[in-house]
Amino acid sequence: MECHCNNSMNCEEKEKEIPSCCLKAKISAAELESKCHSTVVSGWFSESQTLSGKAIYFNNPMWPGEAHSIKVENVLFKEKSLFQEVLVFESLTYGKVLVLDGIVQLTEKDECAYQEMITHLPLCSIQSPKTVLVVGGGDGGVLREICRHSSVTHVDICEIDQMVIDVSKKYFPELAIGFEDPRVHLHVGDAIEFLKFTSEGKYDAIIVDSSDPVGPAQELVEKPFFVTLANALRAGGVLCNMAESMWLHTHLIQDLISICQQTFASVRYAWTTVPTYPSGLIGFILCSKEGPDVDFVNPINPIEKVEGASEHIRELMFYNSEMHKAAFALPAFLKREVRLLRDTASATHCNGC
Repeated sequence: MECHCNNSMNCEEKEKEIPSCCLKAKISAAELESKCHSTVVSGWFSESQTLSGKAIYFNNPMWPGEAHSIKVENVLFKEKSLFQEVLVFESLTYGKVLVLDGIVQLTEKDECAYQEMITHLPLCSIQSPKTVLVVGGGDGGVLREICRHSSVTHVDICEIDQMVIDVSKKYFPELAIGFEDPRVHLHVGDAIEFLKFTSEGKYDAIIVDSSDPVGPAQELVEKPFFVTLANALRAGGVLCNMAESMWLHTHLIQDLISICQQTFASVRYAWTTVPTYPSGLIGFILCSKEGPDVDFVNPINPIEKVEGASEHIRELMFYNSEMHKAAFALPAFLKREVRLLRDTASATHCNGC
């Protein structure tokens, strides 16, 4: 990837001065990726931690200089799949934890904040969604939330890693229950390949529940992927894509918004709190394809009016219409640092933004 630092010096020379997210240009380097895998040392799991001999290094390129630690009660599963290292452990305070390549994906205690928001922000913004695609989401949590919507008739999920699905079904049945709904159709494989054979305009909504742009998720932050997603949406269809932390990754957010503004009719940025994610929050980019206008901020399909939705499988824990609206309120520093956010409230299709 190309780095977009606003200085004329090489990033290698200016590494201590550039925002951490500028290191995305080096994330895919094998020597960095090898230092990001999970290690439990002295009863603690730490993101950014690896063990070499007797020394512990904290060197995750997604958030250099930081280590996020959780007390481990018991390691339940640890194995390397074809794509990544998969770790499950029982924590002291957050219940069971799922970790991929050293990065926490979810915990039993706070998964609701992520799963509910990434799902209902887009689905409550359009009237009666029927067809939905999930990219990633192998734990099943997004499926569980989609299935609250009685209007939905068909859900495709494309997850690249069978081990993530199997592990989730064994250790996180309260999330993986989403796979049991008869409307859900599982496709194990590369989402980019899957989308090549998807008919144009097939989906009302697409939810990209991907991990950070390391390893198998690297291609999911590039423009060709977003163009392909747009082609798979019907007119006025919506996309919700995981979009990093405003405290750590403003350059990644800037790049993603720029790509999406070149591809979609409207683009908005939202966020939610997730205590076990780095910086304690995560963002989402919401996009709509040209067609009927979509007002992301004010849900046209409020969850409270969807029959049975609030208590489907289990009660909603985090999301409601008030949280929906609040998710689009952005702090002043983010609007300043991500210049494309200054006009996203009234964004229209942009050629060459």
